[in-house]
Amino acid sequence: MKIHLVKICLLLSLCMVISLRAEPASQASTAAKMLVYIQAIEYNNPIYLWQPYDGRWVLQGPLLEAQAMAKFSQVYPDVGLCEGYQSGKALIWMQPGIFYNPQVQRFYGKVTANVYNGMGHFVASYVGEASLQGLLDSTTDDSLSKTYAQSIDVVLAQMQADSALQAMLANVSPSVADATPCSMVSLLPIPKIRVMSF
Repeated sequence: MKIHLVKICLLLSLCMVISLRAEPASQASTAAKMLVYIQAIEYNNPIYLWQPYDGRWVLQGPLLEAQAMAKFSQVYPDVGLCEGYQSGKALIWMQPGIFYNPQVQRFYGKVTANVYNGMGHFVASYVGEASLQGLLDSTTDDSLSKTYAQSIDVVLAQMQADSALQAMLANVSPSVADATPCSMVSLLPIPKIRVMSF
């Protein structure tokens, strides 16, 4: 009786090992070609834009995400937002920055895009900057979105002009082993450490 139980346990464990090894192959077909990652701090920690006698707290993450996904999907067909355990053949870590000058009533936006290949190696960094006339009022979110959109346009133009990056994106491997999982983003090398944007 004990021998039969041992055999059954061995067979069950063997089946589990086979199913676990087969799982990455099925994930390979669902891995996106490119994933966009925005740090959680951009969704949880608002920044304060001020003008005399008034000010406004702004979460950059949702505004940047909406513009990034809209703009990148126009240029790169297979792009997704980095969430959970997804894997991508290329990963773009986007970092927003916004400043408001109340004296000239102007928004100044900056978007940095750090690109990594499927193995998690840093490829290049692209910076887009833009400015837009506007007020801190009920239209602030719209002004910020437009500023980010213009900054992302500059980033995309730089990316498209980089022949080495375009060659890397065109020759991505179909192997799931060459896909960077979103859960590993915090371990990726970055040009400089950035805690918060001001």
